[in-house]
This record gives sequence, structure tokens and C-alpha cells, in this order.
Amino acid sequence: MAKLYAIYQQPQDAAAFDRHYFDTHVPLAKTIPGLLSYEVTRGDVMGMAGKHAVYMVAALEFESMAAIGAAMGSAQGQATAADLANFASAGVEIMMAENRMV
Repeated sequence: MAKLYAIYQQPQDAAAFDRHYFDTHVPLAKTIPGLLSYEVTRGDVMGMAGKHAVYMVAALEFESMAAIGAAMGSAQGQATAADLANFASAGVEIMMAENRMV
């Protein structure tokens, strides 16, 4: 399995971010071909010293890194990536990795 992680920085207007994220971005992302699961953090993201500057982390699971590449190259993946400009102005970092159970 492989996951795509989207790490969102603290938005200036959290209510507006959440509204767009859950009403527009999530439904759009759920149309990406090959998406197996979609999780987001709830509440504050915590670090060892307390509340972290990160606002939210999303984890999208796919069968493999190749599946992520195909998904993000699809029309739905491209539309989802383009939508980031509509709500993630504080910044978002995208990471992808193979995962294994240990």
C-alpha cells in the first residue's frame, strides 16, 4: 500500500477553510480513481511540546506508488490538485510513500 499525505498549515480563517475543504475538496478528491481510503485529523494536531503549527493532515491510501501517480495524473486528480489554490493559501505540503505493517 501507499499513501499520499497532505499537510495543511494553519489557515487565517479556519471556518472558511473547513467549509471549502469538506463541502468541495473532499467530494472532489473522493472521485480520484484508485482511492482506497481517505482520513483526516480531527481537532488539534499535537507535537511533543503541545499544539503543532500544522492545522490538518490528510492521508489518502492507494494500492501503490504507481497507483498514486496514475491517480494524480487523471482528470480528477488534476482537478483536486488545482482546487488547493482555492482554500490552502497558508500552505500545504504533499508527501507520498510506500507503507508496510511492522
